[in-house]
Amino acid sequence: MGLPAPPPPPESAGVLDRLAADRVTGALHGPGGCVYLLDGAVYCVECSAAPGVDVRLTAAGRVPARHVQEAQEAAGADGTRPDGGRFLVGAGRLTLGELEICHLAALLDAAFFLLPLPPDGTSFTPGAAHWLGPVQRIGVEALLRATARRRALLDAWQSWAAVDTAPVTVARPDRGRNHVTTWQQRRLLARADGRRTPQDIARLLGQSAFLTLLETRRLAAAGLVQMPRRTAGDPPGGALPRRRPGAHLDEHASGDGAERPTASWHLPVPELETTPEPDVDLLVRLRTALEENL
Repeated sequence: MGLPAPPPPPESAGVLDRLAADRVTGALHGPGGCVYLLDGAVYCVECSAAPGVDVRLTAAGRVPARHVQEAQEAAGADGTRPDGGRFLVGAGRLTLGELEICHLAALLDAAFFLLPLPPDGTSFTPGAAHWLGPVQRIGVEALLRATARRRALLDAWQSWAAVDTAPVTVARPDRGRNHVTTWQQRRLLARADGRRTPQDIARLLGQSAFLTLLETRRLAAAGLVQMPRRTAGDPPGGALPRRRPGAHLDEHASGDGAERPTASWHLPVPELETTPEPDVDLLVRLRTALEENL
C-alpha cells in the first residue's frame, strides 16, 4: 500500500463532491484506483489495496472464475454494456441479495483506501462504466462519512499500526493464551505464515482489507501477532489512507489502544439519509455492523 501521502489542502478536497453536484456519469481515476459515478452517485469503487467483487466471489468459492469472466465479457471489453451483475443473477450464479451485499462490501472497502483523492494526478473519463453495472448507488457525502468513521475505528488501534504492511507472524503460544478469539480472527491466524501481509490475507480469503487490518491490529494488541522489528529509518505509524480534511472523527477514538464503546461503531442514520436510495442505507448499516463486530 505504501506510505500515506500528506492530506490534500481543503480547497482541493471537493473534486468528487463537485462531480456529484454536477450529476456526472463516468469514471474518476486517481492514484491506485477509480471511482465510477452514475448521475452523480457512486456505484463502484476499485482500488489496488482492496479485493474487488470478482476476487471476493472467486476467493470465497461462491462463483467460479470462469463465470465471472463470462459476466465481464457480457459487459463488453469497453464497458459499453455494463450489466455484468445482472448477467450473474440472471444466469443463476448468485442471488440479487448476495450480489448487493458483496458489491456494497467491495465498494466501501475500496473507498476506505482510495478516498479522498488528491488534488493532482486525477482524470475523469465521461461515460466510462464498470463491468458490474449499477447494482446500487450511494451518495458521495454518505460514502465519505462512512470512510471517515472506518478510519476512526482503525485509529483507535494506532499503537499497533506497524503490523499493517508487515508479514503477519503468529506470536509464541504462551502469549495471549487467555485471549478469546473470534471466528474472523481465527481465519486470519490460520493464514498467517510469516510471509503474507494483511493485504495478502484479505485477497486470499476474499474479504475486507479494512477488516483484516483492524483484526490484525487487535491480535497484535492481544499478543497473538508479533509486532515487526523497527529500524532507525522506519517512519512512525503504519500505511493508512489519507483522512478527509475537516472530517469529523468519533470523539471516542484514541491512540492508546482502548476500544471504543460498541454503540459508537454504527453509522448514524441521519448521515445516511443524505443518499436517495433507502435500501442502500440499510445495507450500509447492516454490513458495517457485521464487519465491525464479528
